[in-house]
Amino acid sequence: MNQPAVRVNSWNEWDPLREIVVGVADNACFEPSEPGYRPALRDTDAPFPTGPKPAEMIDRANAQLDGLAAVLEAQGVTVRRPDAIDLRSALRTPTFEVDNQYCVVCPRDVMITLGNEIVEASMSRRARYFEYQAYRTLVYEYWNADPNMVWTVAPKPTMADSMYRQDFWDWPLAERHARMHESEFCVTQDEVVFDAADMNRFGRDIVVQESMTTNRAGIRWLKRHLEPRGFRVHPVHFPLDFFPSHIDCTFVPLRPGLILTNPERPLREGEEQMFLGNDWELVDVPQPTSTNEEMPRYCQSSKWLSMNVLSISPTKVVCEEREKPLQDLLDKLGFEVVPVPFRDVFEYGGSLHCATWDVNREGTAEDYFPDLDYTPVV
Repeated sequence: MNQPAVRVNSWNEWDPLREIVVGVADNACFEPSEPGYRPALRDTDAPFPTGPKPAEMIDRANAQLDGLAAVLEAQGVTVRRPDAIDLRSALRTPTFEVDNQYCVVCPRDVMITLGNEIVEASMSRRARYFEYQAYRTLVYEYWNADPNMVWTVAPKPTMADSMYRQDFWDWPLAERHARMHESEFCVTQDEVVFDAADMNRFGRDIVVQESMTTNRAGIRWLKRHLEPRGFRVHPVHFPLDFFPSHIDCTFVPLRPGLILTNPERPLREGEEQMFLGNDWELVDVPQPTSTNEEMPRYCQSSKWLSMNVLSISPTKVVCEEREKPLQDLLDKLGFEVVPVPFRDVFEYGGSLHCATWDVNREGTAEDYFPDLDYTPVV
């Protein structure tokens, strides 16, 4: 009897890539201001734009997303795309309103594959509450085709005003520095809140950043959900990042034993021992080719999108074409580098890793931390 095909299988960030979802920019809008987010222009105090993005901006982003898809297909990877849903109308629920939704360029923020399980994140921002709908056609396909696939939808938060610490955005830098070890950001601790992009996968171990988009209640939910399935969940903190949101511009594992690290955002003292004590090397990346001020005008991410790379395998990495210093470092570390243009995608919330969601990689659950002393949640 023929065994059913395994469609969903991805345990880490680096095993050979078989199937991946690449985002689309269709119907994208400018990010609305809301309690969980306040977009701002870099070069002026003028108001941030609202409503749908101009067609030419969407076309430029789609051209580079299509280019990434073509590069991956040339590497033998199956590439899937989400549905282009309508994001342009105002959204009203019993607990919040927002002028428009955002985009479906960054599936990494919403969806994550943990072994044979697909998890839809709770999300942290109102404009992204229903973003999961763009991926439902694909998830149903995987669910129908792969009887071993597990599909989990995290609790949806209310996103009511009470879920946010709205004075966060007005704290001066001195106050942020004084409070940097408290890990209290724009979301409170009252509801389960997490974005999938705050997670790194290391086989049996999941690293989760506490941030503006993932709170302690979210991490506690992940522990309770994943530990019975054999995972170990580890909170991490980067106290010098005063606006932490998504881990993949700060801490990027590329193969067993090697992690790219952000020189301006070190781990909280003591948390590095989990890695160093298990023979992992932490390698600082070079400064990006652009300063924060030189990033694309509507981009709300930092210059560290430079290190937002995508691994095709433990020896091959896709990198943004302008980031030559990082490409040189990757070459010295023994990687084959595949450069692609991607700066027209930056203003949609991310770069190469953000704009993808890997559904299938070769490999199985491995323990990359054999000397780890771990106490499960109680």
